[in-house]
Amino acid sequence: MLHEDLMLLCINQQNGRMLANSTSVDNALAGAVLIDLVNSGRVAFEPNGKKLQVVDPSPLNDRLLQEAVSRFDKPMRAQRAVERVRKKLWDNVIAQLVDRGVVRVEPRKVLGIFPAKSYLITDERAYDEVRKAVGEVAAGYRGPDERTGSLITLLYAVNAVHHVFEGDKRELKKRAKEISAGHWAGDAVRRAVEAVQGGVTAAASAAASGE
Repeated sequence: MLHEDLMLLCINQQNGRMLANSTSVDNALAGAVLIDLVNSGRVAFEPNGKKLQVVDPSPLNDRLLQEAVSRFDKPMRAQRAVERVRKKLWDNVIAQLVDRGVVRVEPRKVLGIFPAKSYLITDERAYDEVRKAVGEVAAGYRGPDERTGSLITLLYAVNAVHHVFEGDKRELKKRAKEISAGHWAGDAVRRAVEAVQGGVTAAASAAASGE
């Protein structure tokens, strides 16, 4: 699932801390969940592409995605959908990774006072696979597919590519911009990713301005 892949990309394997700020991760995760829902066939954009709506109410086996579907009480624009879906999403994605044995959560203190958490990788194979696949595309070593293109587009939408991957900041952002505007997916998926990207960017901007 994209949302699990995206969370893994944002974890620093060395110390279990996040490579990007929490607001960026929250919004990008919500975008990943929305794309997962579109790919599942449960949610789709209206013909005019303006709003997301539930088109198949049948239950999903994935509890996190099922909870996300329940947030759609009516058709809504992508930004509103991101804002709805991101609530408690961080903890739910981490819980899913813990259940799968990919991550272990440990408490820590910031400045020896403030409680925080470390997310330690316990399944290095799963972690390395996603970082290798997406990192090679981000670095320009190979072209994107639907999975890697979607993940880089979401990271680009919250200005986090250069935080997640090592390399020249300008080149990473330039490459991510090109990927986000590319034609690496079918028309339906591409339209969905573009709309979700716009919603993530708008939600991130609103959060940054305190709206």
